[in-house]
Amino acid sequence: PADRLRLLGPLRSESRHLPPSGSCGSCPGSAPGALLRRRPGFLIREGSHRTETRGRLVSAQTDLIRVDDLSTHFTDRHTMIDRLARRERGGVRAVDGVDLAIARNEVVGLVGESGSGKTTLGRTILGLTAPTSGRVTFDGADITHAGRRDWRALRRRMQMIFQDPSASLSPRMRVSYLLTEPYRIHRTPQEDRYSVRELLEMVNLSAEQADKYPHELSGGQARRVGIARTLALRPEFIVADEPTSGLDVSAAAAILNLIQDLRREFNLTFLVITHNVNTLSFLADRIAVMYLGRIVESGPTREILTTPSHPYTRALLAAVPDIDPDGANVELQDLLKGEIPSPRNPPSGCRFRTRCAHVRSGVCETEPVLQEIAPGHEIACRRWPEIQQDPEWQLAEAATNSSTP
Repeated sequence: PADRLRLLGPLRSESRHLPPSGSCGSCPGSAPGALLRRRPGFLIREGSHRTETRGRLVSAQTDLIRVDDLSTHFTDRHTMIDRLARRERGGVRAVDGVDLAIARNEVVGLVGESGSGKTTLGRTILGLTAPTSGRVTFDGADITHAGRRDWRALRRRMQMIFQDPSASLSPRMRVSYLLTEPYRIHRTPQEDRYSVRELLEMVNLSAEQADKYPHELSGGQARRVGIARTLALRPEFIVADEPTSGLDVSAAAAILNLIQDLRREFNLTFLVITHNVNTLSFLADRIAVMYLGRIVESGPTREILTTPSHPYTRALLAAVPDIDPDGANVELQDLLKGEIPSPRNPPSGCRFRTRCAHVRSGVCETEPVLQEIAPGHEIACRRWPEIQQDPEWQLAEAATNSSTP
């Protein structure tokens, strides 16, 4: 099919016969807002439409994940000496006022440099990191301050593929034990469990891998084991943190094909965190660009890749290697300069102004807000209307469009 990445030789993705699940979407406790479920199963709703609310694109009755003005700050310890010296308590503003909505069976890509707060945002949504302020809604229920019992029930429906698969797999346990550990933790009835063989088949691994320890697996195999363990409880929402990091091109392509297949066959919803824009061009329905704790641009994947509007988004695309030495990226190489500032003391106003080639004194010191410039396409830049009239910008945009398939 045209929507799959091409693999070479034995790494070609094969069609699989997935085992039937032990439950259905008509299980009790699946009403919107319900946190608890009697049986682990998928909840699939049909019919969706999108509406405009407060300038943000919002799905009506179909959003599985909703984040409103979410902030996550890590505060430094305040020692006695600090208190005596009357020093203010500092901290890291990892996530600072993020709004995001993810519809059911949608893949949203979150892209940005290291230190932008992408992983912290994903962990905060899953309750692995406590938020400082804001709200997280899952399936219509506010889970921002959910208790331990509610989170245990939510773990069946929300899972994470960690960036380092080797670190997330205990070196003392065999693969078979690692795959069935979620069942023991949640005391899942036998009839609702997948067998080890079935879980391995889901991710295109042979049953022989079940007796191995994590250090005996290759990077791609360890990643697949992590994905299989994520699928064990039949989640509805998965945060995939750098799913292809550390893998060669062929192994990365196989993982991307696998995620695409699982999304379709299990009706999964994904938040994919990555540095690789090319990954999102294949996987994501929408892309959100994050810089220093905030979303600076979001929109449909094709629009973001063909008509990027924020200077930071264009700089990220310019950093993607181009095999054509005369390609469009050459004109954009000077858009990004310097390193990302420390989230301990982010710049006032537009946080990208210290590196932006279009900064203007007296304008960029005021904090920009997300504004819709096209249906579903939002940008946080106060100078955007002026920048769009820049002849050099228009020339670079035309070259970018001509080079994008």
